[in-house]
Amino acid sequence: VGASAFAHKAGLHASAIRVDPDLYQHADPAAVGNDMRMLVSDMAGRASIELKGRELGFDLSDRPEVLSAVTNRVKDAEANGYTYEAADASFELLLLEEAGAGKPAYFTVESWRTIIERRGGRGTPATAEATVKLHAGGERFVSTGEGNGPVDALNHALRHALLGVYPELEPFVLIDFKVRILDSQLGTDAVTRVLIETTDGSSSWSTVGVGPNLIEASWEALTDSVIWGLYKAGVPGR
Repeated sequence: VGASAFAHKAGLHASAIRVDPDLYQHADPAAVGNDMRMLVSDMAGRASIELKGRELGFDLSDRPEVLSAVTNRVKDAEANGYTYEAADASFELLLLEEAGAGKPAYFTVESWRTIIERRGGRGTPATAEATVKLHAGGERFVSTGEGNGPVDALNHALRHALLGVYPELEPFVLIDFKVRILDSQLGTDAVTRVLIETTDGSSSWSTVGVGPNLIEASWEALTDSVIWGLYKAGVPGR
């Protein structure tokens, strides 16, 4: 049975399922080794957010103000290019911000930059280098990384800066990277959406970033993937 066999997206479905899951499910998901999944999108209503929160371990049934705030933020973000139905980790970080606990603060970024250089003509491989400046564990770090493109270089620089403070990052590996150009009629001036999937060897999670250029969107998704991974591993801020 596919992962989406018991997935629900529309707000109307969520409202009915909150009353009785059998109203929109042809069988008990557990009977076929599956689970019900609630997808969060611009179609989500308060019921969708409540059920998704419950799925992630948040009881929002008696917090209508949080449900309203999260619903509004999701709709605004989706209107600006974000998508949360394929990025549960990013949605959970948003939920943490609105539910009162706040987004985990493992590090503070001072600045970052990337450089792509090619010496020679066509056929000569280009090299990518990134520099990340951040604060973590009461210290300031300036880290440089090289990689197969600017995003890979940023990933190496970020990990190099944080591993001394957060060795729990060691098993984190980026396993998928998807890019979508929004409003393609704008050409090279279009907004870009990036989805990143990361694994620690036992589970995987996805984060989303949106920005006026590919690198900026990638950086948002990349940093959120690190933050969520540390949070789920129960790592305290240092």
